[in-house]
Formats: sequence, structure tokens, C-alpha cells
Amino acid sequence: MLKFDEELFLKLVEKEGLAFRGQIEDMVDSISKKGYSNLFLIGAGGTIAMMYPYEYILKSNSTIEVHAEIAAEFMVMNHKHFTKDSVCIFTSVSGTTKETVEAAEFCKERGATTIALVAEPNTPLTQVVDYCITTGSEKHSFDTFFMLLYMMIFRFMHNNNEFPQYEQFTNEVALLPQAILQAVKAFDKKAEEFAKKHKDTDYHMMVGSGNLWGNTYSYAMCILEEMQWIHAKSIHAAEFFHGTLELVVEDTSVILLKGEDETRPLMDRVERFAEKVTNQLTIIDTKEFEMAGISEEFRKHFSVSINWAVLSRISVYLERERNHPLELRRYYRKMEY
Repeated sequence: MLKFDEELFLKLVEKEGLAFRGQIEDMVDSISKKGYSNLFLIGAGGTIAMMYPYEYILKSNSTIEVHAEIAAEFMVMNHKHFTKDSVCIFTSVSGTTKETVEAAEFCKERGATTIALVAEPNTPLTQVVDYCITTGSEKHSFDTFFMLLYMMIFRFMHNNNEFPQYEQFTNEVALLPQAILQAVKAFDKKAEEFAKKHKDTDYHMMVGSGNLWGNTYSYAMCILEEMQWIHAKSIHAAEFFHGTLELVVEDTSVILLKGEDETRPLMDRVERFAEKVTNQLTIIDTKEFEMAGISEEFRKHFSVSINWAVLSRISVYLERERNHPLELRRYYRKMEY
């Protein structure tokens, strides 16, 4: 087993992440009291993918108008729902991502309320926005951001009189780091086996839906393609049968990310097809993990964090088996383009 620093994980995600609860509630309460027209969840690459689960959660659980937008496209599209009354939420590990910083400046200049979650302090994004939470560490930053976004988005819902279970939910957010830790331990052997089996596989299909679509998109593009230089395609389960299925043959690697929300039957349908055709089917299902203390009604939301954490174990084993550091790049931040 490759080392997973439990103590550091719990310090950064459990203790420091949860320490921001009061700050988040004060911030959201202030914005809600003032009034707003809609939420814009804005990012680039992995951080726009991180927003997709929360867009899905809001669309399926709230009447709050929400738009998840890719930063560069958002700035040129003349979005007719964006106004000075919009609330724009950004995330960035480095705080320096060009498109994200420019989008935050764009929103701020037009009078919208801006919020950012940033790992690194005293970076350009932290200095642009109205409200900023700086976690202080790039390590496990996505795990921490997911937790902060749970508290933030569900607080907006609570203040909109749509989520009376907020107190219970947030108390269960506090249990999530331990649930993640147990899931990582339970999955570690499978992660290593996958990496050994697929170290030379040159193409993967990744299929997801609902609140796991963002993870599907992010892992295919930001991990397999960017960090491992492996050809990959992210496919929504609802669209799988409208084109991509014709490329599945007996040795095609198909990876299914199964969650526990309303779209699970869409994933079941892909699974039934794939198991008939390919002998390289991998299923990563959050239902297999205990999530001790988490209510059945909230598991579907927390599956985002559980899924991302176990996928991250595959990443570290791919790095080892392929002798390809996750930090290695040809072009990203290496050349002008």
C-alpha cells in the first residue's frame, strides 16, 4: 500500500475544513439577507468539474436559479441571466488560474457578489473577490473544497426555506472525513490492482451521471489525460447510447462511476450493456462503502466526496506503475498558448 497520511488528511480536511463553518454561515446569511437573483458556479478544468455536482444538487433540490459556467466562455457569451444581483462562486487551488481570476474580475467590475475558495493565501484570486476562504494548503484541497461547498450550497437552500434538515446535514458533514478515510482503506487494494492491470492501457471510457458527472469529466480530462497522458473520454450515462456505445468492443476499458442519486438507473443500463460486450469493465460504486453515521437520505450527496477520494488512490498507483509523476506536464504552465 502506498502511504496515505491519515493524520495530515484529518488535520487539513476534518479540523481545518470544518473550522470554516461559522464563516460560511455568516457569509451566506449576509448575502441571503441582502437578496440575490441567482448563483453562478464558475471555474476552469477541474474546478468547473467540481461545480457540476452542486449545480445538479441545486437543480434537483431547490428553486434557486443556478448556472455552472466555464470561466473563459462565460466572459464572452453575454449571459443574459448574469446581473449585478448574481452571486458568483469560484474555486482555485493555486489562486492564479488565469481564466478564473479574469472571470472574478469580470463579475466584480459588473457589481456582482463574488466568493472564492482558494488553497494558497495572498494570491490574485484572493485579492479580487468580496468573500474569500483560504484553506492554506494544496494538499487534499479538493476534499476540503467539496466539504466547504456542501456547507455553502445547502446554507443557501436553508435560507431559501427549502432545507430544514440543514443542522443535521452539516453535523453529518463533520463525519465525512472519517467516512472518506474508511473508503480509501477499503478501496486501496482495488486501486492498486486497477493500476497494475491498466498501466499500459491506452484508452478509457469513463461513464457517470447526476452528481458524479463532474468527477467523471474531471478524472478523464484532468487526471488521465493531463496528468498521465492517457487517451480518455468522459461520457454521460444518458448519452452513452447515442453514439459512444458503437466503439465498445471486447477489450475496451469502460469505467463506471456509480452514485446513489436519482440517475442511478441510467448507470445500471450502461452496466447491463457493457458487461455483455467488454471484458475490461470496472465499476466504482459508492454503495459499497459504509459511510458510518451518514443518513441514507444524504448518502447521495456525499457520494461525490467518497468517489473522488477513491479515484485519487488510483491516481497515485498509476503514477507508480507508469513511472509518470502526476506533476509532469508538456505544455500546461510550460509555454505560452
